[in-house]
Amino acid sequence: MSQARPTVLKIGGSVITDKSQELGVRMDAISRIADEIRDANPRNLIIVHGGGSFGHPIAQKHAIKEGFKEENQIIGFAETHHVMTVLNGLFMDALIWRGIPAVSITPSSCTMTQKGRIACFEDTPLKQLMKMGFIPVLYGDAVFDAELGFTILSGDQLVSFLAVRFNVEKILIGVDVDGLYDADPKTEEKAKMFEHLTLKELKKVHGRLGGSNVCDVTGGMFNKIAELIPALEHGIPVLIVNATKPKYIYKALKGEKVKGTLIEKE
Repeated sequence: MSQARPTVLKIGGSVITDKSQELGVRMDAISRIADEIRDANPRNLIIVHGGGSFGHPIAQKHAIKEGFKEENQIIGFAETHHVMTVLNGLFMDALIWRGIPAVSITPSSCTMTQKGRIACFEDTPLKQLMKMGFIPVLYGDAVFDAELGFTILSGDQLVSFLAVRFNVEKILIGVDVDGLYDADPKTEEKAKMFEHLTLKELKKVHGRLGGSNVCDVTGGMFNKIAELIPALEHGIPVLIVNATKPKYIYKALKGEKVKGTLIEKE
């Protein structure tokens, strides 16, 4: 059993789903990423994936993030949680079929938030399965909240929280662009990509980061970066790469050079 510090790998919802259609899954991307994880054969890995066209549209329709206000949101919460388990199931299928000992951990059953922030996280099973060599897979989920009744817990908040809690070596973020830009590279031709940023530099450019123009109840790139700041403050480096490009996730997991944005404390 290797005692290497874990790595957290986040696969964005925009990579594994088609955000232009509700419940549009990209099985080719899921299969390829599962291949890359198997081939990299990482020791001590925690995987978190986003919701994309599964979680976001339903959560938005029922205003789940804002908390419990009326009775008809109850079915909306159930539906949001359910479609996330469906997407997670497809992702898990791809991992398990390839002989990867992945175990799904449902955030709503081990996490309570307070005003949208993780207040309590039961990590005993997670610690046990990692100790035994399993790979936990978590995801953005509809969760219960001590103050709001319920809300949405983004995969990005989970990533940072788990990174700090498990003192990980690094965070890898797989998105659908080449890295972090000073504007939205999909709409701005002259958007410039940052190859390396310190935490101080990141805080300076944070306000200029492009938001997401597709349905994303967790707030697009601006919020993703805000969520990573606690982990960066703990000295955990973050590498943002394009997970839609073959072998990028494989190389990042192997520690090989790959195009992207590296963010470090200093």
